[in-house]
Amino acid sequence: MSLTAKDKSPSIDPVPAAVHVAVCYGVVDLGTQFNPKFNKHTRKVLLLWELPQCRADFERDGKLQNLPRAISRRYTLSLSEKANLRRDLESWRGRKFTAQELEGFDIEAVIGAPCQLQIVHEAGSDGRTYAEISAIMALPKGTARPKPENAPLSFSFEGAQARPELPAHMPDWIKEIIAQSREWNHQTAPTKPGTPDGAVPSTPADSGDDLPF
Repeated sequence: MSLTAKDKSPSIDPVPAAVHVAVCYGVVDLGTQFNPKFNKHTRKVLLLWELPQCRADFERDGKLQNLPRAISRRYTLSLSEKANLRRDLESWRGRKFTAQELEGFDIEAVIGAPCQLQIVHEAGSDGRTYAEISAIMALPKGTARPKPENAPLSFSFEGAQARPELPAHMPDWIKEIIAQSREWNHQTAPTKPGTPDGAVPSTPADSGDDLPF
């Protein structure tokens, strides 16, 4: 007698390697995550885009629907000179951050903003092929600005109450990452009498000229 386990997750081809028109529909604070490779904790943020011209059939609300493919990228929450987040946002905006913006920029301002994504394929250690974002660029002038078909997705620990609530439509795989964060474990753990709740101070927002950020 034997008990066999198999990977029954649906096999979906990676997003084609090409330059795609995209629109951001999500910015999620993943909290402070531990990186075993560098043996340190780092605050992370996840950005999500949908590709309106790259579509597939998905089951939603019990029905099969033709929806845009989606892709995401995880960043360190930093606008330091060498930070990938700063590099990609400046390329997306088509201009550098001002000194004032660098003092505090609301990342959620990119939700709903269009762009172009350069997608490349990378081979994973598991033998599978994965789609990765290699560059983010501004949408060419005159190109129709797509609107997100997915409901906006946002979450932040900044200013959150002692027990933050995750959006109901947030995918489970993102919830699992957040559950590993230092903030989630601190803010959802039973508090002892007299122990203050730890909230991260919020940063001011600033917006650009052409794009909503």
